[in-house]
Amino acid sequence: MVAAIEVVLLVLLLSAAAGRLLGVRLPLRRAPLAGLPAIAAGIAFGYLVDQRDQGHVTARVVGAGVLAALVTMMVVMVLAELLAPGRQDLAPGGVPHPWRALRRTVRDARRYGQLTRIAARYGLAGVAGARRADPAQLGRRLRLALEEAGPIFVKLGQVLSTRTDMLPASVTTELGRLQDRVPPAAWPQIQALLTEELAQDPGEVFKSVDPEPLASASLAQAHAAWRADGTAVILKVQRPGIDEQVARDLDMIRRLTRRLESQADWARAYHVGDLARSFADNLAEELDFRIEARNITEIAAAAPPDATVLIPAVHADLSSRRLLVLERFDGDSIRDAGPELDRLGADRAALARELLGALLNQILLQGTFHADPHPGNVLVLRSGRLALIDFGSVGRLDIGQQAALRQLLAAIGQRDPAGLYDAVTELAVTRPGDDDALEQALAAFMTSHLGPGMTPDAAMIRDLLTMLGRSGVAFAPAVGGVFRALVTLDGTLRALAPGFDIAAESEAIARQLAGQQLTPASLRDAAAGELLTLLPMLRKLPRRADRITAALAQGRFTTNLRLFSDPHDVSVITGLVNRAVLGLLGSALGVMSVILLLAPGSPRVASGITVLQLFGYVGLFLAVTLILRVVLEILSPHRRR
Repeated sequence: MVAAIEVVLLVLLLSAAAGRLLGVRLPLRRAPLAGLPAIAAGIAFGYLVDQRDQGHVTARVVGAGVLAALVTMMVVMVLAELLAPGRQDLAPGGVPHPWRALRRTVRDARRYGQLTRIAARYGLAGVAGARRADPAQLGRRLRLALEEAGPIFVKLGQVLSTRTDMLPASVTTELGRLQDRVPPAAWPQIQALLTEELAQDPGEVFKSVDPEPLASASLAQAHAAWRADGTAVILKVQRPGIDEQVARDLDMIRRLTRRLESQADWARAYHVGDLARSFADNLAEELDFRIEARNITEIAAAAPPDATVLIPAVHADLSSRRLLVLERFDGDSIRDAGPELDRLGADRAALARELLGALLNQILLQGTFHADPHPGNVLVLRSGRLALIDFGSVGRLDIGQQAALRQLLAAIGQRDPAGLYDAVTELAVTRPGDDDALEQALAAFMTSHLGPGMTPDAAMIRDLLTMLGRSGVAFAPAVGGVFRALVTLDGTLRALAPGFDIAAESEAIARQLAGQQLTPASLRDAAAGELLTLLPMLRKLPRRADRITAALAQGRFTTNLRLFSDPHDVSVITGLVNRAVLGLLGSALGVMSVILLLAPGSPRVASGITVLQLFGYVGLFLAVTLILRVVLEILSPHRRR
């Protein structure tokens, strides 16, 4: 019993000392796991030294055992930090986590092999390694491979089909043929998910729910339902088990795109890595229906009171991360509403004008807009009105971006190359020194696309984006989303009203919206807002001007440039320097200690140990401690001490 207590006390002392030296705290539950190997190592090392000293328990034996136990304890603590299951695969500035990486590799090996076989079957492996690839052939192979890879990859292809600003037209056209036909999940699975999200039996909340889905897609499916009070609603239910599948496939997509960019020129030219990251971010938002609910509420609140295109109301009391309950509209999507429009005798051009006006109002004035207005997301109601659905993909613009977009539309309408250049440079990041070349390219573009008798259309937008991409112009993701939405909207408007002149109508609507911004009331409100913003600065301006002129008159006017004024920058540089210094110090101390241990001719301080050997052992111990501390700092740079 006494021996067990002594062992426990020794383990606690060792863990406390090792933790103090490394600057960390070892949890009590881990102390025995680290302490027992340390004691065993200390005893073994002490025994070896004891044998060398012919069985005499000397200070050399005791010191060697204690130092060996302490070093072993620190090594075990560093290994425990490296293999801790709660850590990320890769710490910022750190090294890969081997255990988690191994588990991920084993878990994903089967799926990765399946994707590799699909890519090889359609010749994408050879295309990836090629210096050049035929876009038409690439698009067809890519479409077939994505169809076979599964619903998440089909959705990726659908998103890529809208990226006319980054991919050639032949590729986007081929990817546009992808259809998201996903078999619906079984009703018992949906019922179980509803029970989990509602925290009660769906029968207690809804009067009835139709087991047959109205629509089924990659991430969710929609069911008609009636609340207990008889209100007709739509239940947008996330597909059961989709979280794990999406996380796994997104990880695959990231790794595959990184591999493509490292091996293929065309992948780097088309920025497939950026496309994958954008797709992953958007998909992560689409998996949280609470974000979609906020999007709907935000767009509906900013819509004008006389809005003609309806937006569904959100039943927030029943909605959650995996369940979205919406107002149900009685109608069909534009792609299926032809007979209904004929029955109603609807003015298709007027409906197209209303839809275009609603989207341009969202883009140019509201700042939050529906980013995916394809025909399936626009309903024609039995009353003859239009409604927007599926707000999982939404774009947001700041005031400056909205103003620049209004200027861009005005420049296109007025055939003004200088105005178009000013708008593009406001919206995008250009390469330094390319201003003159870009202005000339925009002037040539306008001449070839907006000459006498020519009408702007969606093809012009695609050509403009292609030309800007070749010129090294990079748009912010939100601005790129506007262009993609306009291209998508063009197809929707043509399906609704064939022959609809989107360019002329856009110019007229943009002028109308600009006129609304120039009314006396709006100008007065804008001026008042700007004045309130500038007032504090204007009050300080006379005093500051007086100080500056006095300093100039007296020759005391100076300027200072402060490097590393941001505390975060200072912290990062300090941490890197500290690690480098400690690493070099530990290495130098280790080399010096070995030299001292091998040096002869030193007086003895105890049996079997000389002065130089004593300093050598102490130095070697300190060197190991410093190096282990640097390793631990790299593994967990943000740990609490």
